[in-house]
Amino acid sequence: MKQVSKELLEQLGKYSVPELCDGAGLYNTMDYHIKPMVTTEKIIGPARTIKVPVGEGAIIADALMEVQAGEVIVIAGHGNCQSSYWGDHRSFCAKFQGAAGVVIDGAFRDVEGCEEIGFPIYARAITPGTAGKSGTGAINVPVSCGGVIVNPGDIVVGDRNGVCVIAPEDVETVMAKAQRKIDAQEWTINEMKRTGVVMPKVVFNKVND
Repeated sequence: MKQVSKELLEQLGKYSVPELCDGAGLYNTMDYHIKPMVTTEKIIGPARTIKVPVGEGAIIADALMEVQAGEVIVIAGHGNCQSSYWGDHRSFCAKFQGAAGVVIDGAFRDVEGCEEIGFPIYARAITPGTAGKSGTGAINVPVSCGGVIVNPGDIVVGDRNGVCVIAPEDVETVMAKAQRKIDAQEWTINEMKRTGVVMPKVVFNKVND
């Protein structure tokens, strides 16, 4: 799998999720219910995926032993919000390991403790009861999270607008197209200011003239 350099990730982090969606064309965004629940900090990094059965979360503890600095933990919880896959202790462990954040297709708990720790949590909901502890599941395998297929190492970007997933080999192309849209919008706004005429559609073909 192609690796994305730290420098390239830093460049990617300058773009919002909507801008990256514009750059991707056919974008992969998770279900809109998955949103930042603890801190509104943007998260970006390669995915460390965790596949769990509905209501089962013991294997997440094993994944926390393996997570690398800068990774985004992706928990494919099937949208289950009746029990929690995550809490304050796991937030502390993930932050201790240097992870960039966690995205949960399901619920978490211990809101006050998680907020105090400050580790970014993107999830569907908050619920007090814990998930089961049988230990079944798989780590670093392709998963479906929020309706999007996420492969280990895919780049996950989340902000207040939502969460998108970009294949490593597409990162540079997505950024280039996103920047083209940004440049075109800037040109269009400047032209509106110059002429005093509203231009509801962004004009692309004048940017490089």
